Amino acid sequence: MGAARAALWLVAAVLAIRQAAAVLRQPPGERLIDLETWIGENGVLHLKGSLYDADKFTGTPFAGLVLKPLARSAEQSLGVAWTFGTLLLVVGIGLVVARALPGPVSRRSGLLAAPIAISLLMLSLPVRNSFYLGQTSIIPVLLVLLGCFAARDERSSGVLIGIGAALQPTVLLFAPLLWFTGRRRAAVTTAGTFAASSALAWAALPGDSYTYWVHHLAGAGLGAAPDSLANQSLHGALLRFGLQGPLEIGLYVALAAVVGWFGLRRAIRYAQDGQLLLAVALTGCVAVAVSPTAWQHQLLWILLAAVGRVGKRASDRMLWPVFVVLAMTLPYKMLLPNVALLNPVRDNALLIAALAAAVAVPFLPRTSPHFRAPVPTVYANPAPARWSWVPLLPVWRRVLSRPNLLLELLVIRVGYSAYSHIRAAATGGVAAAEEHARQIDGIERALGLDIEHWVNHAVVNAKWAEAFFDFYYTSFHFVVPLAILGILYVRRPADYRWARSSLAFATLLALIGFWFYPLAPPRLMPGMGFIDTVHGPQDLANPDYGAMTAVTNQYAAMPSLHFGWSLWCGLVVLVLAPKLWMKLLGLLHPLFTVCAIVATANHWVLDAVGGAMVVGAGFGLTYVLAGRRKLLLPTGSVPVARADTHVDEPVAAARK
Repeated sequence: MGAARAALWLVAAVLAIRQAAAVLRQPPGERLIDLETWIGENGVLHLKGSLYDADKFTGTPFAGLVLKPLARSAEQSLGVAWTFGTLLLVVGIGLVVARALPGPVSRRSGLLAAPIAISLLMLSLPVRNSFYLGQTSIIPVLLVLLGCFAARDERSSGVLIGIGAALQPTVLLFAPLLWFTGRRRAAVTTAGTFAASSALAWAALPGDSYTYWVHHLAGAGLGAAPDSLANQSLHGALLRFGLQGPLEIGLYVALAAVVGWFGLRRAIRYAQDGQLLLAVALTGCVAVAVSPTAWQHQLLWILLAAVGRVGKRASDRMLWPVFVVLAMTLPYKMLLPNVALLNPVRDNALLIAALAAAVAVPFLPRTSPHFRAPVPTVYANPAPARWSWVPLLPVWRRVLSRPNLLLELLVIRVGYSAYSHIRAAATGGVAAAEEHARQIDGIERALGLDIEHWVNHAVVNAKWAEAFFDFYYTSFHFVVPLAILGILYVRRPADYRWARSSLAFATLLALIGFWFYPLAPPRLMPGMGFIDTVHGPQDLANPDYGAMTAVTNQYAAMPSLHFGWSLWCGLVVLVLAPKLWMKLLGLLHPLFTVCAIVATANHWVLDAVGGAMVVGAGFGLTYVLAGRRKLLLPTGSVPVARADTHVDEPVAAARK
C-alpha cells in the first residue's frame, strides 16, 4: 500500500509539473490567452473606461473588482505566479474532495483518494483549459467545496459560497441546497454575501454593473457566440439545433426550470442521505445545464459527479465513473464515431453528462444493501498450465459472466480512437518509408517471395477477380472481427474476454511496428509499376500521395493488421466453432484476406508475416498473463454460457 500510494503521488506530481510546464513553455503572447483580457495592451488593467469596452471580459463586475490585484501580479511575473496559483487551487480541490468522499470509506480508499483525485483533475479538460487560458473558474468550485466541507460554522460557510456566487452567479443554486438540508443560516448568509458583494461592485463600478446585469442579462450576452460548441448549456444546445427568438427562449426557460426542480430535489435527497459531495456535484451539474453560457473551463462539477455509486453488481460499478472520467478528459471526437447521425450527441456530450448526473442516473442511496456490498463477480480458477509460472499475474483473474455492455463498448471505442490517433501520428517520413519498402522488396527477392507485382497485374487483367478482391479488402476488415466478438459476448462470455484480450494485445504490438518501421506499400512505390486497384491512380509526384493520406497513415503497413485481424478471426473460429464446416469456413477469411492485400498492392507478403507474428504474440501474452483458455468453475457455481470449461474435482466428485 505504501508503494502504491507513493507511485500515485508521483503520478500526480508529474502531471502537475507537466501541466505547468506546458503553459510556461509557450511564449508570453501565446499562453494564458484569456489572461490577455487583463494584462494585454487593451486589457482590463489598461482600460480607463468600462470593463466590457474591449468586449473580452465576461466575468461579473465583482470579479473585475477583486481579481485585478491577481491579474496585476500575473502581469508582473509573466504568468508564472498565476500558473502556480492555479496549480495550488487544483491541489486544494483534490484534497477537499478526497476528505469529503461519502462513507463508509475503506482505509485503502482513504489513503489513495487524494493523489487519484488530483491526477484526474490535472487530466480533466476544464482544468487544462483553465491553465491554458488563464481562467479563474476554479475559484468558485473551491470556495463551494470549502464552504460545504471545511468551514467551521454556517456563517463562514455562507460567506465562502456567497463570494463564489458573486464571481459566478449560478453558484446561487447552492443556497436552496443549504436551506433544505437544514443549514438555513448558511443559505441566508450565502444570499446576503452575494447581495453585499454585488452591491459593493455596483457602488464602485455602477456603469459596469448596469452593463452586466441589465444590458447583458447577467452576462448572457458576453463572450463568444452562445451557439458555439464551447457552450455546453441548454441554451447553447437549443441554439445549435437551430431554434432562435422567443421560441428558443421560452423552451430554454421551461427546460431550465424542469432540470432545476428535479436536479435540486435529487441533490437534496442525496445530501440528506449523507452523500453531500454527490449532492454538491449534482447541484453544480444543474448550474452547468441552466446557465445561459457554460464554457469548458466551468464544467468541473461534472467530474465531481463520478463519486456517485451506480449499479447493484460489482461488474457494473465502474461504468459511471469511467464514462465521466473519459468524457471529462478526452476530446468528444474520441467518444463517438464520426457519423452524421451521432453528431448532436457528440456536440453536446458534456451537457448530456451533466443532465444525466442531475436528473437521470440512479445513484444508490447509502441505505441500499448494495451500496457497500454489490453483487460479487464470479471468477474462475485457471486451469493448470505446462509451466508453473503461468499465469504470470495471478491478480488477473478470469471472469465467467458477461462484462457490462455499455462499458465494454465505451472502452473499445476509446481504445480504437487512441489506436487510430497513434497510427496516424506514426508517419516517419516518405524517405524512410520508401527505403524500408526497398529493404522488404530485397529480402523477398532473396527468399523468392516477391510475387506482389505478378499477382497485382494478374488480378487487374481479370476484372472479376479485381472487383472481388477490392470488395473484400474494403468490406470485411471490421465487420468480421466485430461479428465474432458479438457472438462470443452473447454465447461464450468467458471466451469473449480471452479473445478480446488477445486481439487488443496484437493491435498494441502492431503500433510499435507502425511507429518504428514506417513502410510504403507497393502501390505507393514510384517506378515499380504497381496498380492501386482500390484507391485509383495516385499522384506519386505529390508528397502527400493523394487525398487518402489525409484520411489515414499510408505508411502503417508493417505489420499488416488487415491480415492480422483476419488471422485472429480464423484462429478463434478454429478453436471455438463446434462444427468442422464452421472451422473450415473460418479459415477461408484469412486466406481471402492475404490474397486481397497482395492483389490490391496494399501490402507486401512480409507484411502478412508480420501480422501473423503480432497475432501469435497477442495470444501468447494472453496465455502468459491470464493462463490457459480453459477454466475451472469455482465450487458451487453454474456455467453462464457454453464455454469450454471444466469443473473442479470436488464438484465432480460430489455430483457422482
